[in-house]
Amino acid sequence: MSKVALITGANRGIGLELCRLYVDLGYEVVAVCRESSDEVEDVADQVISGVDLTHDDAIGNVVQVLNMTLGEDAQIDVLINNAGVFKNETLEDMNFDTIRTQFEVNAIAPLKVSHAMIPFLKEGSKVANITSRMGSVEDNGSGAYYGYRASKAALNAMGKSLAIDLKGKGVAVAMLHPGFVQTRMVGFNGDITAQQAATGIAKRIEELTLDTTGGFWHSNGESLPW
Repeated sequence: MSKVALITGANRGIGLELCRLYVDLGYEVVAVCRESSDEVEDVADQVISGVDLTHDDAIGNVVQVLNMTLGEDAQIDVLINNAGVFKNETLEDMNFDTIRTQFEVNAIAPLKVSHAMIPFLKEGSKVANITSRMGSVEDNGSGAYYGYRASKAALNAMGKSLAIDLKGKGVAVAMLHPGFVQTRMVGFNGDITAQQAATGIAKRIEELTLDTTGGFWHSNGESLPW
């Protein structure tokens, strides 16, 4: 039986490249996204679209689909919480609505998904939260980006608690910074391609163990400060 990888935010960018990579690795890939794309439909074994991760009922619908297609006793071997949103607020241009949205999408939604997937997470499963080094308080040397920084810091804190709480179940959790990636989210500026980021992320997930659970790493393997 094939291993299963579930990836959110899978219709483009890093998420799409992760789908391609895990298909190549022989996984059955379940792609979860708000809007599907021709690319992800061509790649993933199963696409669950129309999913707004900020809505509890949408996540419940994903669980129902998984129960029907994978079976209630199925295992998700790799869960990648990749969906995210990026905005910038400054003291001169403050927007509390975008800050609130980033907390919902970047921090609360990954926790909701992880919590909903607990029945599918068995001994040996791994959870990867795609975070950012911008969520590092120690690494912040330029300010601004209030919502993005704070929401990713919150994701890191939640992921650390997940790592502690799921360790006894045999499930390891990692917080992974993909790097400055050439995606639509950042106007296709960046230092590396989405494919390079996905490759690094998959390597870090492969290396992840219960002894290293709860760590915060760059996709290149560098350990990052909190």
